[in-house]
Amino acid sequence: MVREKSERFVVSFASTFDAMEAERLCGEARLEGRIIPLPVEIDSECGLAWSMPASDEALQAFHAAVEGHLVPEGVYRLML
Repeated sequence: MVREKSERFVVSFASTFDAMEAERLCGEARLEGRIIPLPVEIDSECGLAWSMPASDEALQAFHAAVEGHLVPEGVYRLML
């Protein structure tokens, strides 16, 4: 079975703690997305990233959920 690729926003973090905190905050906010291994296209010391649909609404909801708690290292739009 071949999985179809889709466009996603991928958020990298400076530490594993930040990635886990983002997962907790997004879970509490009931946001669509999940923690994934960091794609090879992204250079970061943390090996984890938050992946979510590539929509402005999803990105705004993500930023609202983590605001005041952590600062993402980078946000990328990728085909995964």
